[in-house]
Amino acid sequence: MSIGRYIWTRLLVTVPVLFGVTALTFSFVHLLPGDAVDAIIGFQDVSPAVEASIRAEYHLDQPVWKQYLLWLRDAATLEFGESPITGRDVTATIGRRLPATLALGGAAWLLALAVGVPTGIVAAVREGEPADELGRIAALAGIATPNFWLGLILLFVFSVRLGWFRVIPPDAPLASLAMAKFMLLPTITLGTASAALVMRLLRSSMRRELEAAYVRTARAKGLPERTVILKHVLRNALLPIVTVAGLQLAFLVDGAVVVEQIFSWPGMGRLLVRSILRRDYPLIQATVLVIGVAIVLANLLVDVVYAILDPRIRY
Repeated sequence: MSIGRYIWTRLLVTVPVLFGVTALTFSFVHLLPGDAVDAIIGFQDVSPAVEASIRAEYHLDQPVWKQYLLWLRDAATLEFGESPITGRDVTATIGRRLPATLALGGAAWLLALAVGVPTGIVAAVREGEPADELGRIAALAGIATPNFWLGLILLFVFSVRLGWFRVIPPDAPLASLAMAKFMLLPTITLGTASAALVMRLLRSSMRRELEAAYVRTARAKGLPERTVILKHVLRNALLPIVTVAGLQLAFLVDGAVVVEQIFSWPGMGRLLVRSILRRDYPLIQATVLVIGVAIVLANLLVDVVYAILDPRIRY
C-alpha cells in the first residue's frame, strides 16, 4: 500500500472518531448538574416569559438530539455562538487563548525530547553504571511527582523566595523575552513527567535492540560504536518513541489545565476551569472539542509518521 493510500485510509477512519468526540463532548456537558438558564440569569427570579425567551434563544427548548445537530452544524463552520455569561464570541475567545496553550505545550514537548532522548541513550549504553542508575532514579521521580505539586514548589522557591521569576505573567506579547522567561517554570513543570517517560521507554527499547543479531553483525564488520548506536540501534528504537512523543504532544495540551491554573497562564486550560465554574456551556463544549480534536489529530499524525519510518505498518 502506498503512503498516500495509507493516509487516506487513516483519514476515513478518523471521521467517525471525530463524530464520536463531538457526541461525547455535547453529552457530557449536558450531564452537568444544574440548569443552564439559571447560570445565564445569575439565579435571579425572572418571569416565565423571559425564561422561555432565553431557552428559545439558545435552543434549550429543543430536544437534546436536535440541540446536538444544531451545535454540530455550527461547529463544522467553527461558529460556536456567543457566551451567555460574558456575551463574547466563543470562537474569538478560544482563538485568543489557543496560542498560549500551544506555546506552553510545544515548549514542554521540546524539553521532554531534549532531555529524555539523550539521557535514554546514555542510560541504555551504560547499563548498570552510575549514569544509568542516576537516570533511572531521576525518571522514576519525574513520573511519580504530580505536576501540580512540582509547579507549586517551583513557584514558591524561584518566584516567592528567590524572586527570579514573576508570580503572574507579565503584560507583554506572547513572543517576547519577558514572556519567554516567565514560561520557563511552567514548561519545566509540564514537561518533566514526559521527559521521564521518554527516557525510560527509549532506554528499554534500545536495550532490546542492542541484544539483536544485526548489532553483533555490525560490530563484527568493524563499524565504529558511535555509528552502531546512532545509525542502527537508535533508528529502530525510536519507533515506539514516535508514538509516545506524538501522543504526549496532545496530552500536554490537555494536561496544561492544572499547570495554567497554578501559574495563571492565559491559555485554554484556565479558560476551561473558569467556564466550568460559570456553567458557560457553549465555551465548555467548544474548549473540550478543541482538546479532543487535537488528540485525534495527534493520533493520525503518529500513524502517518510511523508508516513512513516502518513501511511494514502499511500492510
